[in-house]
Amino acid sequence: MLVAKPESTKKETIEPLVTLATQTEEENPILIEQYPQVETKKVSHKLDSLLQRINKKQDFHGSLLVAKHGKILYDNYVGYADFKKKEPLNETSVFQLASVSKQFTAAAIMLLYERNQIQLTDTVNKYFPHFPYENITIKNLLNHTSGLPRYFWVAEHEWKQEKAPTNSEMMALLESSKAQRYFKPGRRFDYSNTGYFVLASIVEKVSGTSFSNFMKKNIFDPLDMKDSFVLSSENENSIENHLDGYRLQRGYRHLKINTTVNDAIVGDKNVYSSSKDLLKWTLGLNSGKLLSKESLSLMYSKGETIYGKEIPYGFGLRINTKDQNTIYHYGKWNGFRTGLTQYQKDDLVVIILEHTSYNSIASLNKKVKKIIIENFHS
Repeated sequence: MLVAKPESTKKETIEPLVTLATQTEEENPILIEQYPQVETKKVSHKLDSLLQRINKKQDFHGSLLVAKHGKILYDNYVGYADFKKKEPLNETSVFQLASVSKQFTAAAIMLLYERNQIQLTDTVNKYFPHFPYENITIKNLLNHTSGLPRYFWVAEHEWKQEKAPTNSEMMALLESSKAQRYFKPGRRFDYSNTGYFVLASIVEKVSGTSFSNFMKKNIFDPLDMKDSFVLSSENENSIENHLDGYRLQRGYRHLKINTTVNDAIVGDKNVYSSSKDLLKWTLGLNSGKLLSKESLSLMYSKGETIYGKEIPYGFGLRINTKDQNTIYHYGKWNGFRTGLTQYQKDDLVVIILEHTSYNSIASLNKKVKKIIIENFHS
C-alpha cells in the first residue's frame, strides 16, 4: 500500500514566491518536475516510515506530497480507498478538500474582480436585493468579518424538504430565516462557512453559470487539473471517481459517513482534488497563470477590522507571518481531513489529504517539515 515513488498596504503583505509568467508561458501547461531519486533517498525513507507508523497507530489513510522550489520531493500514499473492497489508495485518488476549498472560491471572486464584473466593496444586496443581512461587502465575506449566522443551523432547523438545499435554495431560505447576525459587518473576525457559500452564490449570479462549471472552465481546465471538480447536487450522480469519508468504530471497523442536509452547499467546501492537482493549483496561482500579482497579494495579505485590528486571514487562506510567512488552510468534513501549507521562507509546500477522520493534520505537518529541514538540502 505504501509505494515509494522515484488591496492591502499592510507591511504584513506576503509577496508571491514566483514572478509573473509571460504570455508565452501562460499558454503552456504546468510541468511538474521531480527531484532525482538519488537526492531524495534519505528523506523518502524517513517519510515512508512516518506514513507507515501513523497508518498503523493513528489510522491514517491518505496521501502526502511535499514540494521544494516547485519540484516534487516526496509523493506517496498509504492505506485504503475502499475498506469493503480492500482497494488501496493511489496517485489518482480524489479527496473532498473540505475548507481547503475556500481558496478556490476566493480565486473565483478575484477572477471576476479582475474582469471588472464585481468590486470588493460591493454589498451582497447588490446581487441579492432581498438578502436580509445588509451592508456586508464581498471583502467582509472573503476575510470572515461579515458576522453572518451559521447556515448549518438554518438548514438543520428551518429546511423542511428531504433533499439537501442547494446554494440558491439556501439563499432563499435565509430571506425568511430567524437566524440573527452575530455582529455588524467589519467589527471582528469570525470564521464563517456561510460567507463562502454566499461568495459562491455571487459567482453563479454574476457569471450566469453554476459554480462547478465556472470552476472547471476558469480554474481547473486552465491549470490542467484533470482530477478536480466541484461536487454538487447537479452533478453528484455523474461523477464517480472520488473517495468516501469514513470513521472508525470500536477501533477496527470503518463505517462510511452518511451525507447530511448541508452536503449540497458549495463554496465553503465540496471541491474535490488530488495531491498532484493541488500542487498544480499552488504553482499556477504563484506563477501568475491564473491571477495577477496584485490580486494574489490581496489573497495573501492579512485582513483587518473596521477598528484597524489585524486578523490572521487573507482571502480563503490563513496567514501566519510569525512562522516563516506561512500561508495555509486545513479542512475537516465528513471524515475528510486536509491540509495545504506553503512555507514561504523555505519555498516548501506540504499537501496532506486523508479520509478516515484522522485528527492530527497540524501536528503531522510540523513533523513533515522537520524531517525535510533536517534531511534534505538543495
